[in-house]
Amino acid sequence: MQAPGPRRLTVGTPHRRQSILLVAVVVLLVVFTGRLVIVQGVEGPAIAQVALEERLETVAIPGDRGDIVDAQGKVLATTVERYDIVINQLLFQRADSSQDAALEAAGELEPFLGIPAAELAPKLMGERQFVYLKKGVTPEVHRQVMDLGVVGVTAERTTERVYPAGTTGGNIVGFTGAEGYGQAGLEQIYDDQLTGKAGSETFEQGGLGQRIPTGADDVTPAVPGDDLQLTFDLDLQYMAQQALDAQVLATGAEWGTVEVLDVATGEILALADSGTIDPNSPTNAAPSRAAAVMYEPGSTAKVIAMAAILETGVATPASQFVVPYQYTVGNGQTFKDSHEHADLNLTLTGILAESSNTGTVMVGQQVPKQVRHDYLSKFGFGSTTGVGLPGEQSGLLAAAEDWDGRSEYAVLFGQAVSVTTLQATQVFATLANGGVRVQPHLVKGTTDADGVFHAVEVPQTQVVSEQTADTILQMLETAVADGTGTKAAVPGYRIAGKTGTAQAFEGNGVVKNVASFIGIAPADDPRLVVNVALYDPKTSIYGGDVAAPVFSEVTAHALRHLGIPPSGTQAQLLPTTWQ
Repeated sequence: MQAPGPRRLTVGTPHRRQSILLVAVVVLLVVFTGRLVIVQGVEGPAIAQVALEERLETVAIPGDRGDIVDAQGKVLATTVERYDIVINQLLFQRADSSQDAALEAAGELEPFLGIPAAELAPKLMGERQFVYLKKGVTPEVHRQVMDLGVVGVTAERTTERVYPAGTTGGNIVGFTGAEGYGQAGLEQIYDDQLTGKAGSETFEQGGLGQRIPTGADDVTPAVPGDDLQLTFDLDLQYMAQQALDAQVLATGAEWGTVEVLDVATGEILALADSGTIDPNSPTNAAPSRAAAVMYEPGSTAKVIAMAAILETGVATPASQFVVPYQYTVGNGQTFKDSHEHADLNLTLTGILAESSNTGTVMVGQQVPKQVRHDYLSKFGFGSTTGVGLPGEQSGLLAAAEDWDGRSEYAVLFGQAVSVTTLQATQVFATLANGGVRVQPHLVKGTTDADGVFHAVEVPQTQVVSEQTADTILQMLETAVADGTGTKAAVPGYRIAGKTGTAQAFEGNGVVKNVASFIGIAPADDPRLVVNVALYDPKTSIYGGDVAAPVFSEVTAHALRHLGIPPSGTQAQLLPTTWQ
């Protein structure tokens, strides 16, 4: 019998299997090691960046809107810090998902948020990472809520626009809308300068929306908007509004306006509308009527006719005329005075003092028609003042060749043209300033984020000669002392001014009366021009009756408030009649 040969290894033997397994493990380790090297050494930074970006959250940091302040720096509009309280429902439920926990947390929040716990609790439950609980809470409430330590409750900083002066100057300051942009007044006109530049914060957050305390946190600071300094005086503005509102009520007028203008600088110290809005809770976005409503200037515009008469040498203040109640010009148009009277022996000064339409036409017709138009234009009729208010109108001044046979004479006494309160005031300011028109303005300038003040540019234009301006000023002073403006007197101060009764055409045949008085104080050293206009007063249509008393009250207060000394000389009145 043959002996058996040596045994052969088969695949199924332990040694063979161990060898194959070892090789497989080594190969696998080499593959894993290679992949690990690629992931960590080559692709690692890119993968890490992707992961980081998925964890990053960016929120905006609002750039605070600039303040609006009055001439003395008193705040008229400012931005205050507020917070929106929010809940991350996932984080809250992760801590305790029971309804009892929600009710307990809601009960803690209720006193600070002013929301009943029963209404608040459902907002804490759910699957959302961001839910508003209460918007616009004060910093104090924000701190108190955060001190509670309710899981998932955080806050976002926001802002709110507030107006400490309320209705005082409200129509001029304007207001912002829900998105923080200017919607009316100077808030609208200067929106670009006032609006701040938003910043941002980028941070890491976890899968449930929670901020990772040790994660990346990059902040780009916000830049606040420019501050806007106005020309008007808050105290004077308040007083003017009070006096105006009282007279509107007393006379039954629909509305009224008052403007106080610094003669030398063109700064508007007060611009009041009756019944102005409160920007904290505005009811409308209507512009200031002083800028947006047009009406015939009436007799206040006679000073322009007088300027043209003097500058062209047609007459002098002492020139003598026999002035009838009714006067017919060469083309058959007839004009009348406001009150019937016998023929009057009036000087040119007397014609202005008595506010005679017929006398103004008698003399003014000698000024060429185009020259009449040129003077109206030079004094600012037909163009906006540039004061910078929304809705400002340019008024109506037709070309001289377009005037009909009546208009070419009616313009001499303030009819057949339309102006705004701002335009009418600047005429008297020009005369009070030696014939130099200084652009009226409401804004002194802006202060940027670096604290640098940028003053506005104020253009000036010589309209009439200084001699003509001074002469008309003397004639206007006589009109207050001996004419229709006696109720405008201010004890201790020389006053020059003119009454006006004009018309406003509303369409569909509706015509309303506008009673006004525009005056200059002190007449011997002009500092202020004050314009009072009442729209459709019921007790009287004459500016000397209803507007002049308001002028006296506002002007007296303004002179005292600004520390302007009383007149030191006696008026040298011009003769108004002759024998």
